[in-house]
Amino acid sequence: MDATLKKRSTLSRKAEPPKARLGRRRVWLALCVIAFTVCFSKDYSLAKDHYKPTHYKQYILIQLNNFEEAYCLIDLYTAESRLNPKARNGSHYGIPQGRSKYLATASGTKQIDWGIKYNLVRYGSMCKALEHYRAKGWH
Repeated sequence: MDATLKKRSTLSRKAEPPKARLGRRRVWLALCVIAFTVCFSKDYSLAKDHYKPTHYKQYILIQLNNFEEAYCLIDLYTAESRLNPKARNGSHYGIPQGRSKYLATASGTKQIDWGIKYNLVRYGSMCKALEHYRAKGWH
């Protein structure tokens, strides 16, 4: 009985065209590469310096609770810093590009809170701050 199994396995291996064996090796290699990549690649979504502008846009919408004002602020901050909390332009820091040294070390949400207060005190609303920015090139 063992002899017939050996003959069948030998015959079945010999009966396969060489290209089929090569294709199986490629599939096996591809699966190994995918498994290696999944197991050993670094997860950048958890990195401390990684930011997502969409999260900051959502935060602005929640904080202002007014679509028009929120979109004005989003446009302003996108033009100023691309909603990057690590942005720096000379002595201006963070998402709102303020001169306060506090913005250099504050989180993105704290920077947005600071910027909202600043705009309310200086301009009265986010849309007025955006109008000023468009007219003068700074706010």
